[in-house]
Parts: sequence; C-alpha cells; structure tokens
Amino acid sequence: MNKRIIISAAIFGIFAVVFGAFGAHVLKNMISSTQLETWHTGVQYHFYHTLGLAFLSTFARFKNNLINISSYCFVFGILLFSGSLYLIALKDVMGINTKFIGPVTPLGGLLFIFGWFSLLLAAIKDK
Repeated sequence: MNKRIIISAAIFGIFAVVFGAFGAHVLKNMISSTQLETWHTGVQYHFYHTLGLAFLSTFARFKNNLINISSYCFVFGILLFSGSLYLIALKDVMGINTKFIGPVTPLGGLLFIFGWFSLLLAAIKDK
C-alpha cells in the first residue's frame, strides 16, 4: 500500500465521520433544512471519495502514475467540492458571502470525475 494514500484516506475518513456527526447532532438546530441537505451532500461525497482513496491504496504497489493522479484528484476534489458545500451550508452561521464559492463546487466535481477516469485508465493499462 502507498503510505501517503492510506494516510490521506484515514485523515479524510476521520473528518467525514466528524462532519457527519456534527451535521446530525449540532447543525440540525442551527441551519435550515435546505442548508442541512447541502451539508449532507458534502458529507456523502466526502465519504465516497475517502473510500475511493482507500481503494486506490491497494493499487499503489504498481507504481502507476495514473493511480497517483487519481489520488490527487480525489483529495483536491474532496477539499473543493465537499469543502465548498460545507461553507455554503454554513454561510448564514458564519456570515460569509458564498458568491465566490459557486465555481469551486463544480471544479471539485470535475476533479472527482477525472479521478475516476484516471482509475479506469490505470485498470486498462495494467497487465
């Protein structure tokens, strides 16, 4: 296993659980149902791609650059996609203007897509 990838997956996994619990137990009384739904979407994609990272660590032994690209796409996708959704959900609580965040969310989504595509290419390329 690639140590960097598995450590990243473990750290992101910890935060996914913490953010999920925070949304379920703390935020439910602080933000609107629409904002809470946005928070939960962020947590879902955070979890999906954390599990994707853990899965990638099993292929890292092949020293395939496409696996590394995929892992970076998942990491930055989580930060941009889920991170922006977390900020959008908390905009009223934090008193922030989220207009600048709008383009960040789709960019994170594109990184997720590119990460999965890189994994596909790695699998096709593997002998």
